[in-house]
Amino acid sequence: MDPVPPAHSLRRTPIQQRSADRLARILDACAELLDETGYENLTTRAVALRAGVPIGSVYRFFGNKRAMAIALAHRNLDRYVDGIADRLADLPATHWRPVVDAVLDEYLAMKRGVPGFALVDFGVPAPPADDLEGDPNHQVATRLTELLSAHLGLTADATLERAVLVAVEATDALIQLAFRTDPAGDPGIVAETRAMMHAYLARVLD
Repeated sequence: MDPVPPAHSLRRTPIQQRSADRLARILDACAELLDETGYENLTTRAVALRAGVPIGSVYRFFGNKRAMAIALAHRNLDRYVDGIADRLADLPATHWRPVVDAVLDEYLAMKRGVPGFALVDFGVPAPPADDLEGDPNHQVATRLTELLSAHLGLTADATLERAVLVAVEATDALIQLAFRTDPAGDPGIVAETRAMMHAYLARVLD
């Protein structure tokens, strides 16, 4: 079963399995249509048609398309964290560089294979400029700090949190450049991004 998006992004939290399955179909349809039409042309009616549900079912969960995209972003973040956790299960806690590589590799895998991720990865287009707590990169950095500290036996203090946030911001910009240059992600830019992450994070992880 897919993780249910946080309650604050839903009008109603599904309780029964059938309702949760319907929510998952709606989000799947939203992701597919983002790739086909873009965010600006996305409509709740088109999502309902693609998902094979009444329009009322969409509005039962979401007040508008932005709320729906936010829920999709939350689901993407949960899947990202779960994917990293799966990769870390096979890695020793004695070396941090393979752990950082796993974080980058999971992101690249989602960029290349998850519908709608190019437009709505962990946040919706044009979030409010003053909403730092809801900023996608802040949310990603918080989750990654928890993962890294737990796996490597580190203290999730302000220094580590700040370093992870800076690495997330820089990596986000460079990976966007890599995928603008090459639809599959320019290998040279990806390699430079990996080197940048290693060099920067060595300051706090070595």
